[in-house]
Formats: sequence, C-alpha cells, structure tokens
Amino acid sequence: DAVVDIKNIPELMTLTVNGSGLSIGAGVPCYQVYDNSEVAAQYPGIVDGASIIGGIQVQSRAGLGGNLCNAAPSGDGIPSLIAHSAVAVIANASGTREVAVEDFCTGPSRTVLESGDLLVSIEVPKPAANTGAAYTRFIPRNEMDIAVAGVAAFVQLDASGKNFESARIALASVGPTPILASAAGDSLAGKPVNDETIAAAAALAKDAATPITDMRGTVEQRKQLVEVLTGRMINKAVERARG
Repeated sequence: DAVVDIKNIPELMTLTVNGSGLSIGAGVPCYQVYDNSEVAAQYPGIVDGASIIGGIQVQSRAGLGGNLCNAAPSGDGIPSLIAHSAVAVIANASGTREVAVEDFCTGPSRTVLESGDLLVSIEVPKPAANTGAAYTRFIPRNEMDIAVAGVAAFVQLDASGKNFESARIALASVGPTPILASAAGDSLAGKPVNDETIAAAAALAKDAATPITDMRGTVEQRKQLVEVLTGRMINKAVERARG
C-alpha cells in the first residue's frame, strides 16, 4: 500500500472562475476559495462554508473536496455546494463521470466513490442574475466545533426583487447525509418574498430533517434549529440577491 499526496497533482489544485462557473480542484485548500475575490463576489454561500471548516491551520491544507469525500453529515462545505447545484467530477482508469453533490454521500463516511475512483473537481454553475446564497450552522462554541444543525439557502428572484423564481435549501447534521430539502426550495418558486412564504418554506425544511439525539443535541432541538436557521438563511440569501 502507498499514500499519494494529491496536492502534487496540478489538475487537482486548480481554482477557476469563468463564464461557465466555478471549478474547484479536489485538492484546493479552503483559504484559496475564500481569499479569491471573484469567488467571494459570486459564490458567497460557498465562502460561508469554506471559511468555517476547522480552524485557520486546517483551512490552509483541507479543502471542499476533502470535506465532501469525508462524507460527514455535519460537513460545513457540503450544503452550499448542494444549494448551488454543484456537480462532482470523478475519474478512474475508464474515464470520467459526474455526480450531483446531493447524491455523492450515501451514508456517514460513505460515498459513491468506488475502488480506483478519484474526485477530480467540483463544478459549480455560474449564478444567474438576481441570485444570492448563504450558509450558517449552530454550534455550542464560537468556532472549531461540529454543527448541531446547518442550513444553506440559494435563491433566485425576479427582476423586481419582490418574488422568488426558484430556490434550493440544503441541510447539515440532521440526517445520515447532507440533505437537499426539495419541498422547501420548491415551495418558494413563484411566491412573493414575505414572512409568510419564508416561514412556510422553513417549516418544510424542518419536516425534511431526520436527525438523531446524541451528545450534541436532541431530535426536537435540531428540527427547531433547522426551521429557525432556514428562515434566517433565506432572508440573508434574498438580501444578497438584491445587492
């Protein structure tokens, strides 16, 4: 057996922002993501997640690719990738394939990767006009802790900024894998941006959560956190979409 440092593979260390979107090499460390001004401007939700994975020392080496492959239900980098409709590019001796990030994790510490597979990059489509995204988590400490619950929201508004055109909501630490709360996001489409609409979506996100009780929190606490954090993140995403 051998250990291969993928950070010596140039193709896995490339971070690119262009007209097609954002390409994050599997080995790109978190700090390169959140220190990139173009990424910060166009993908603030992804920056929200990348900037709280571990501490500064961890972020100098660890990246979103590793966070995804670790497949922890509490992974802070994953929900925003899901909310942004990101795709994982996987290579093996036979070629490459793409898997939606929401389908990448199959259980705690389990993924779709098979023997001989390598995550090459994470591809994120370019956000349309009038879009915004945000991620947050609840933790007992101020930093460097595991999420009790986390929520990412991505919204697209119409030209007036008063109505939702589409949305995606993703959850962390409230199920065996990160969760795409499809019903919550879909419920916003075509609806006005107001407290009632957002509260209804937050309630659907709460219903999508399937947490357990452990040393970090109870089922009831986590479901309540999902509802509260979803409302907050939708509002923050709307604020960012409006500029």
